[in-house]
Amino acid sequence: MSSSPAKRPITTSEVVRSTLARLAPLVVAAACGTTGPVLLPDPVPELQLVSDTAMLELPTVVYLAPPPDDPYLDRLIASPVMRDPDFQREVARWVDYWQTSAKPWFPAWLRRMGAFEQTVDSALAERRMPPSLRYLPLIESGYNPGARSHASAVGMWQFMAGTAREFGMAVGLLVDQRRDPFLSTAAAVEYLDRLHGDFDSWFLALAAYNGGPNRARRILRQHARLSQPSDSLFWALRRYWPRETREFVPKLVGAILVAQDPRRYGYELEPADPPFEFDEVTVPDATTLDVLARAAEVEESEIRRLNPELLRGLTPPGRTSAVRVPSGRAALFVENYARIPPEERRTTVEHAVAAGETLSHIARRYGVSVADLQAANPGIRPRFLRVGTRLTVPLVPGSGGTG
Repeated sequence: MSSSPAKRPITTSEVVRSTLARLAPLVVAAACGTTGPVLLPDPVPELQLVSDTAMLELPTVVYLAPPPDDPYLDRLIASPVMRDPDFQREVARWVDYWQTSAKPWFPAWLRRMGAFEQTVDSALAERRMPPSLRYLPLIESGYNPGARSHASAVGMWQFMAGTAREFGMAVGLLVDQRRDPFLSTAAAVEYLDRLHGDFDSWFLALAAYNGGPNRARRILRQHARLSQPSDSLFWALRRYWPRETREFVPKLVGAILVAQDPRRYGYELEPADPPFEFDEVTVPDATTLDVLARAAEVEESEIRRLNPELLRGLTPPGRTSAVRVPSGRAALFVENYARIPPEERRTTVEHAVAAGETLSHIARRYGVSVADLQAANPGIRPRFLRVGTRLTVPLVPGSGGTG
């Protein structure tokens, strides 16, 4: 009786190439106009994936994005470049990164995604954009509304200030709407849709999103003036992109492969964060977050979580602001807030500028930052402080400052 052949282990790179190669039916589906999730063939039974963490089986079905109620083709994942061996090797390298180097923080990112994925999925579906773009905030910010990069890009979608303002978001000392998960998602989806319209390729659109559309146009003009825009053109010109932009699409595809089925890549996940639900109320003037929390009868940390765009613990003075409170608390908030006298709606003190004082001196005295002082006193000119000028000083808990 002959013995059965030994199972042959394969590397992560081989598995990724195999998985991406099996996405070829999507390309056929694109040509034929068919839609919906693609069933991939059963794996070869004698193959096993060798992982640093566990022995895992190849998937029999790959969903690179959750099947929507009204299915449509994911044209990002359907790209013919997915079958390019060099591209597959790059994806395999990033899969290894998400499996190993990113292991300390990747589960927390996936957990945090639960709070905002419905918002992102809905925005993408409304414009019939690739649902796999739901994983873009994962690699940009770990789905963290408060994320800030070394280049000063901010928020879940990592907007630079100029681009954010172009799409109607306020960026200032008191309010930075790049941190608003709803406004920034609407802006990011509009921006990506516009870039895809400009470049006629999702790979080129993502390169422009990462490195800037002007740089992308310059590279195409200098090195492929007569070429038709395409995903393949992005990959053919890869040596001309900055390194971060060159790696951006393989990095995203690697994250998609791991995030759409984390357990297959060795992760035991915590329950996802619940959806970001709230009631919206309005306040007529500057109000500190501790007062908002008191009116809603919740912890101040909950108000901060729901309103990450409020940078200084204070709504802007001199105008009405929309504020989020926990679901079911709107009526209670309105009733309680109306009982708070206007002069008690800010946890602040008033300070009269003395001779020789600067904003830095005053900030140190009260244990706040100069930026806090400037935000609470719009229009103040630090170099031209007049003696006797009365400043509003926002107090932070435990600062102990006195006027």
